[in-house]
Amino acid sequence: MTTRWIPTHHKVTTALLGLGTAVLGLLSGCSTPPPAVTPPPLPPPAAKAPEPVPAPTGPTSLARNSKEYRKDAAGHLYGMHAHRIYKGRMPPLLEAVGVLNVDIDHKGSVKAVHWMRAPKHVPHVMAEIERMVKASAPYPVPKHMSQVTYTDVWLWHKSGKFQLDTLTEGQD
Repeated sequence: MTTRWIPTHHKVTTALLGLGTAVLGLLSGCSTPPPAVTPPPLPPPAAKAPEPVPAPTGPTSLARNSKEYRKDAAGHLYGMHAHRIYKGRMPPLLEAVGVLNVDIDHKGSVKAVHWMRAPKHVPHVMAEIERMVKASAPYPVPKHMSQVTYTDVWLWHKSGKFQLDTLTEGQD
């Protein structure tokens, strides 16, 4: 086996290169990791738009006071109970005459009924009028008022048919 002779300065160079490689290996293990990359912040969630208020599905009243609204309510009642309207002029003697206040809210719902002049001698007529008024809801929505109380006079014939003073054809 033959040994090869390497000059000394080559030995030193090789040793320094090996030492440098070892130092670099150690230093690379000790180095500080690169800063973490943080993603850009997400934009704030968009503000949720308020739900649209559904438009009233029934009729709307453009009345600006209770007297104007009374006409719309009477027309509504006549439309709901057309078969119960007394046709023509009312006879001189009626079974009942009553004055009723009706409270209507902003949606056309009946909130209350109050008798100003109740036909107490015929409680069945009072009950029937109240039933008809409540069953006729929803009434025209009072567009220019948050609520309305309207008053009408009920003219009741013994046949069970009626007229409202607002739309009456008169009385003999």
